[in-house]
Amino acid sequence: IGSSTVSKNEFINVVGVLKGKTKPKEIILFSAHYDHLGAEENQSDVIYNGADDNASGTTAILNLAEYYANQGNNDRTLIFAAFSAEEIGGFGSRYFSKQFDPQSIAAMINIEMVGKASKFGPGALWMTGMDRSTLGAQLNKALTTPGKKIYKDPYPEQGLFYRSDNATLARLGVPAHSFSSAQLDQDKHYHQTTDDLSSLNLSSLHQVIEMLVTATQPLVNGSITPSRINK
Repeated sequence: IGSSTVSKNEFINVVGVLKGKTKPKEIILFSAHYDHLGAEENQSDVIYNGADDNASGTTAILNLAEYYANQGNNDRTLIFAAFSAEEIGGFGSRYFSKQFDPQSIAAMINIEMVGKASKFGPGALWMTGMDRSTLGAQLNKALTTPGKKIYKDPYPEQGLFYRSDNATLARLGVPAHSFSSAQLDQDKHYHQTTDDLSSLNLSSLHQVIEMLVTATQPLVNGSITPSRINK
């Protein structure tokens, strides 16, 4: 009879909060997971850096947090969460979801792999579950620059709406969606040790972050409220 060893690990979410000026009880959640796959022995490049998956998303929420902190006029409360343990089952977002009344979260912008140009071009985003709430349509209405829009998920067969940290909050009724630029059908670096900085398009990442600032401004100032997701 074989033996097994059980080990207990502690994971940490990193969270920052900007309290709302006029609607502090209404929350907009910006999130990204910061964990990846660790290391792989017996090969020349052992570290899974996760530059696109998901240091790019973590970079986006840090920049959004800095921008809105400098603005200092957010009507709604903004929470910026870097989740741990997404790759092994979304444990970070599961724990986080139990710390709030889901009704208080007006929307969740989960940013996942935005470090490369999408199939729609550099700086273009797509989102999962666009038909599940009015969030996508409302964000696109805020993007008044010609040619700038958020596209619907081009990979519906992959079930991506259920494969990231947004799923936990969506199951509680929150209009929670993931935003990405990944080309998963042809990305040879996905979940490989070659997912490093040299594989990214930093100009496209910069454009994505700027577009998210413009698109989310009405969420932040409380002028739009997306419909809830059917639990």
